[in-house]
Amino acid sequence: MTERKGTAVIAIGGNSLIPDKHHPQIEHQWAAVKETSTHIADLVEHGWDTVITHGNGPQVGFILRRAELAMPEVHPVTLDLIGADTQGSIGYMIQQSMDNEFQRRGLYRRAITIVTQVLVDKNDPAFQNPTKPIGGFMTQEEAKTFEEMGWQVVEDAGRGYRRVIASPKPLEIIELNAIKSSVNEGWIVVAVGGGGIPVIRDDEGFLAPAPPAVIDKDRASALLAKDIQADLLVISTAVPKVAINFNKPNQKWLDEVTVSEMKQYMAEGHFAPGSMLPKVEACIDFLEHGGKRAIITDPPNLAKALLGEAGTHIVMD
Repeated sequence: MTERKGTAVIAIGGNSLIPDKHHPQIEHQWAAVKETSTHIADLVEHGWDTVITHGNGPQVGFILRRAELAMPEVHPVTLDLIGADTQGSIGYMIQQSMDNEFQRRGLYRRAITIVTQVLVDKNDPAFQNPTKPIGGFMTQEEAKTFEEMGWQVVEDAGRGYRRVIASPKPLEIIELNAIKSSVNEGWIVVAVGGGGIPVIRDDEGFLAPAPPAVIDKDRASALLAKDIQADLLVISTAVPKVAINFNKPNQKWLDEVTVSEMKQYMAEGHFAPGSMLPKVEACIDFLEHGGKRAIITDPPNLAKALLGEAGTHIVMD
């Protein structure tokens, strides 16, 4: 029996699901998920109890577009339900691919998906100033229809109108105990998909859907890793390592770097806000709340990264 190494939370990004934006069809998504699953299975085979989180941005966009095309024949669908839909569909793809990979390797492990709600503050400032665009461009007349449905719509640099939503801070993972119990029982758990379904508590303490919002997947993954006291947080992305001066002649890949060094690089503006910055921030947050190690790398290098042979390793000073 393989010696247990600890618990790892692995956050896989959109590139693990749709590596080529020109080929988003389902068969290509299946192929990408199957390939990513082989890399995650390497970690499991080496003794890591594993929780998998994932992005869902493109899939949410596809569902929104289908809903737009179906209007007015079919009722509109709310963003919280779209989040739940994608957690189920992507989770199904991951867990089936993981189970098949375990069977190929003769590993007695199985995967399970937990539809996950994540609590946010109904008074989070992000709701007063939503900035994250979602869905396609619209005419002014189409925008008015969506405003009447409760969406916030803005004009986007003369290119048309787009819906915008908030990105509030994740506070609590509602299904945390179920995730913990499943990991302890030996399941490979898929959870907190797309950052979790944003929910609020009303004045009586009952859960309710948050206003249209999306939670950053990496921030939610760091919260999960903290709360289950994971030993390791791995954020999978499109590049093998983090770089400073990215795409410049003096680009430098980072191998092992301390939290204080990363904060200095952040202050110098090395990491793009919509790209590498939230991943670095998530790793720092995890480490400053008791985490032991955080790694940023791409899917093919997951196993090598755990051996210290690949990826950017972030450690406390």
